Amino acid sequence: MDNELSSFITIFTEFYYWVTVVFMFFIHVGFCVYEVGASRWRNHKHTLLKNTMIIPLVTVTWYLFGWWMYFALPNGPGITGPLLEAGWATPWSEFMGTHLGGSTFQEGLSVENDGWWSRINGVFFAAFLLFSWTAASIVSGACLERIRPSAYWICAVAIGSFFWVIDAAWGWHPDGWMVQLLGYHDAYASGVIHAIAGGFALGVIIVLGPRLGKFRADGTPRNINPHNPWLVTVGLFLIFSGFWGFYVACNIPMLDVGAGDGGSYFTATNIYLTPTTLSAITFNFLMSLSGGMLSAFIVSKGDVLWIYYGGLAGVIGASAGNDLYHPIQACIIGMGGAWVCYKGHFFAERVFKIDDPLGAVAVHGYAGIYGLIVVGFMLWGYPASMNPDYAHISPLGQLAGAAIMFGLLGFLPGFIIAHILKAFGLLRVPRGVELAGLDLKEIHTRYEEKEELRAALAKEPIDG
Repeated sequence: MDNELSSFITIFTEFYYWVTVVFMFFIHVGFCVYEVGASRWRNHKHTLLKNTMIIPLVTVTWYLFGWWMYFALPNGPGITGPLLEAGWATPWSEFMGTHLGGSTFQEGLSVENDGWWSRINGVFFAAFLLFSWTAASIVSGACLERIRPSAYWICAVAIGSFFWVIDAAWGWHPDGWMVQLLGYHDAYASGVIHAIAGGFALGVIIVLGPRLGKFRADGTPRNINPHNPWLVTVGLFLIFSGFWGFYVACNIPMLDVGAGDGGSYFTATNIYLTPTTLSAITFNFLMSLSGGMLSAFIVSKGDVLWIYYGGLAGVIGASAGNDLYHPIQACIIGMGGAWVCYKGHFFAERVFKIDDPLGAVAVHGYAGIYGLIVVGFMLWGYPASMNPDYAHISPLGQLAGAAIMFGLLGFLPGFIIAHILKAFGLLRVPRGVELAGLDLKEIHTRYEEKEELRAALAKEPIDG
């Protein structure tokens, strides 16, 4: 490293992202606890299994190709330029191992151009990986109690290590083509994580169909309550806690944004390298969370579970612009996100017979779209990047971005993949298994143990 200041910035950034990963891990723990609590007792192990296996499956595929895609695809390729070189992100790169920034042997990799990645690569990789797990977990909640584990894992890898990475390269990279041409702005991933995962989940569950017994013969929906609301509560509070890490990981902690003008101005920046402060996002996270919870309390008439969902929808609805909003703006926008989520969920359930057990499509998809559209009006004219040649934020650019995130990269791939799996009989568990419970093997084991005990007692009755 060049000097003490650059060494401090690099090591501080390395530690900063390492801490965000620890916090973000709570999101995945929360999803596991939350979904187990929401599912019925005969499906607990199945629910836990499909969520747990996200970790190895998405991690390995993210290592093999997902990480490289983020750096290679900002131009499309073919929209604003060619495929880009990203030697530090290839799975065989020497920067994937212990490397202190000395000389390099890999072709196309140099200390002068890429040396920063020798120290930052792993922690930045992990922060993005946790975003991948989140995208996959959102889809999991929508498919609760009826999807085959293998089918879900295919979907998890598709959304977690492929499709969301494309949208991140296009719209969550400082030089992504959507930032350049559309002025796309999505600081804390209303679209890049939430809208795309909500759209993908919607595509899957339309093909998957509702749970048995969800709708009466006349088409009216039944309310299937969570098996354990206390676990749901704990899980959602863990997700709230992990969201702090999510927000912090969407920032660069210390960057000299004035270096190009011949001076120095050090600040935290968002993912687009435009200035913000951690103080601002702290205010806005809390106010959008609170606005969502207040709105959900009113619109749901005090349904405590929907208050939690509304809090998430409030944060997600304000996330696209929470780097620049005033706290009062964040609160009001968060209130709108919860309203859109609640009304959208029950409208889709009533009219289109969509069975979304945890409101995942509504909380993440509908609130995410809302957040992208709102930021186009609230931040209209703001620069989307530090590059003055790039487009500025506008309603049209944000609307186009919402269509790309939710529709093109979310709903359409989920719908197609689910149809392919269904055509081969691999999507949904058989009717008998769903009725008996997806923990069928465990149920059979308990039944056999009970029969063996009865047989033993018949031979040698216990006194008394």
